[in-house]
Amino acid sequence: MIFEPLPLEGAFEVLLEPREDARGFFSRFYCDDEFSKHGLNTTWTQMNISVTRHTGSLRGLHFQKGDAAEVKLVRCLRGRAYDVIVDLRAGSPSYGQHVSVELDADRRNSIYIPKGFAHGFQTLESEVELQYLHSEPYTAGHEGGVNVMDPDLAINWPLPPAQLSERDKTLPAFSEISAL
Repeated sequence: MIFEPLPLEGAFEVLLEPREDARGFFSRFYCDDEFSKHGLNTTWTQMNISVTRHTGSLRGLHFQKGDAAEVKLVRCLRGRAYDVIVDLRAGSPSYGQHVSVELDADRRNSIYIPKGFAHGFQTLESEVELQYLHSEPYTAGHEGGVNVMDPDLAINWPLPPAQLSERDKTLPAFSEISAL
């Protein structure tokens, strides 16, 4: 496994190191030892799948707060997604900054998202399927979000925005939320 640090401290793009032969390949997507060596979370309590049907659809920017704050490991199983994380950690030198990674089922890459980040994505084709590992179970009442279209975040979405949920359309602006 290859851990490529992203510009926001604690976030990584995780790449596979396939072992190939005539049949195909084998690779680890996750390994306790490798994640521990990098000081990363090794406890996953919940795994989720999302399927997004239409190209250009936006989901996010979502987070869990308080005791429910979570680390995420997100991978694209089908299609491609423009994945964005925003640093919401109180006192962080990169507070309010974002970084993006294109998650691609063919590349089989993933993004490691520390606690204190909002997460969202835009589908780059139809029928995109993402897999999420979470360090904490979902806890109703602890969810939060930031509006994906907030001009203060200046996220340059690669496609015209489409298919926002009613919830995501009404999420607050970055200036209206508290640091985590």
